[in-house]
Amino acid sequence: MIKKLMLAVATLYITMGLAFAQVDVNKADAAALDSVKGIGPSMSKLILDERAKGEFKDWADFQQRVKGVGDKKAMKLSEAGLQINGKAMEGAPAAAKASKASAKPAAKPAAAPARM
Repeated sequence: MIKKLMLAVATLYITMGLAFAQVDVNKADAAALDSVKGIGPSMSKLILDERAKGEFKDWADFQQRVKGVGDKKAMKLSEAGLQINGKAMEGAPAAAKASKASAKPAAKPAAAPARM
């Protein structure tokens, strides 16, 4: 029984991991774009309308042509799996790790004194 439960949990974990797929903005359809956290139907339409004029060359081109995508939004989209020509935005993964790492140590000491 425990083996079956552990197998079910492992399968669920693997399935969830596969859901986080990389989506290339120059190849994706509306459904694939919508699957990226931070992109909804209206942004998908903006992206597809701009892509119809020509493929995106790089992240700077994408930010310039898609209204509402600045540096911060582009970084979040890249961290969520959006790519342009197979490339994540430069610095996106490192920024996510750094912000998580710096947030964790600060939260632990602040919580410890409150318990005493």
